[in-house]
Amino acid sequence: MTTIATAFNTLPLSAAMLANLDSLGYAQMTPIQAQSLPVILKGMDLIAQAKTGSGKTAAFGIGLLNPINPRYFGCQALVICPTRELADQVAKEVRRLARAEDNIKVLTLCGGVPFGPQIASLEHGAHIIVGTPGRISQHLRKGSLKLDGLNTLVLDEADRMLDMGFYDAIEDIIEQTPSRRQTLLFSATYPVGIKQLASKFMRDPQTVKAEAFHDDTQIEQRFYEISPDERMSAVTKVLHHFRPASCVAFCFTKQQVQETVDHLISKGISAVGLHGDLEQRDRDQVLAMFANRSTSVLVATDVAARGLDIDALDMVINVELARDSEIHIHRVGRTGRAGEKGIAVSLVAPSEAHRAQAIEQLQKAPLNWDQVDNLKSQGGAPLQPPMSTLCIAGGRKDKVRPGDILGALTGDAGIPGAQVGKIAIFDFQSYVAVDRTVVMQALQRLNNGKIKGRSLRVRIL
Repeated sequence: MTTIATAFNTLPLSAAMLANLDSLGYAQMTPIQAQSLPVILKGMDLIAQAKTGSGKTAAFGIGLLNPINPRYFGCQALVICPTRELADQVAKEVRRLARAEDNIKVLTLCGGVPFGPQIASLEHGAHIIVGTPGRISQHLRKGSLKLDGLNTLVLDEADRMLDMGFYDAIEDIIEQTPSRRQTLLFSATYPVGIKQLASKFMRDPQTVKAEAFHDDTQIEQRFYEISPDERMSAVTKVLHHFRPASCVAFCFTKQQVQETVDHLISKGISAVGLHGDLEQRDRDQVLAMFANRSTSVLVATDVAARGLDIDALDMVINVELARDSEIHIHRVGRTGRAGEKGIAVSLVAPSEAHRAQAIEQLQKAPLNWDQVDNLKSQGGAPLQPPMSTLCIAGGRKDKVRPGDILGALTGDAGIPGAQVGKIAIFDFQSYVAVDRTVVMQALQRLNNGKIKGRSLRVRIL
């Protein structure tokens, strides 16, 4: 039985907005919406602890649309996001929510796309800007973006932005906004940097926290007690037993990441490592390979895995339990997304028993313990991913576009389009996934042919 307070019509919203929410299929508020919207609509500052998928975008979207004056074509709301992908998602959602009002313009300002057209769009005026810190700062410096009419500032996934080194850029942007603005900060975790931002730039913020527990029907958790020296062999056993198509294995240190990757590769399992010391270029490569399914296991530290947006993750392995039970919840929540089932396996050495107890207390439910001996190899071929990645020595700066690569592979009786996977383009190189069975053929085609009228070096990763 839902209590009355979760219906949107209990909020002081316009009839047009309520009708639009209804047409979008928003019947009841999610916990984060029910807790934060009354605060936001009163015009108060807010710190909300909520993760992706909790309905937070609609919460701040409805909130920032409320005070907008459609007749004033200046930036009245600014949403800062860590990545271009997230900014695009947020803008799309805000546009849907804005349908109730005539003529509200939402503009995205992100890096990685030409600057000129953005200046032209800004000259036409936009009510709401969604963007990444770097590009917003650039427009402020150039004077193409003015924030003197701003009512609402939203920092979305603030912890991720700090992890990505954007503290100074955010501080710089906030200093150019009116002091009477409303500030809404959304973050999955609450590290020191967030406390700093809040104490410096927020006025008496209210704090709300959405329950971060996962629906047990979506994510099955299993805990295995191990001795410290069998940690690596246990990881292999877990993989051979469950045979996930994509899995993130969380480690505590860079050394543990390297040790795990080396161990898995020696056992014929395709794995790549992600840690804080990687150059941006190597990080791009690792993430491209994992996202396009040409490697099965991504071994990562918590900080490095921030900002990972992998759609269908079958499994999470905690090679070592997180030292903070909230981080554990966060790790586990990366599987079982978008209606798919997921499994999370945690390996627990005796010295980590207190961490397991803390998780049990936080989840308010007993943990599901199992024996390593129950893990049986399912036989079959070694765990090799379905795709392979080709790295092309040309990228955005060389004007290479996804269509150029696809055309070079599939044109004139080439490789069937169905055997070409994701294409990711960076400044100076591009990655394309192709079916493992045709990778040599694809390599020859690209090396012998031309992309954008040029011969570009291509290699298999």
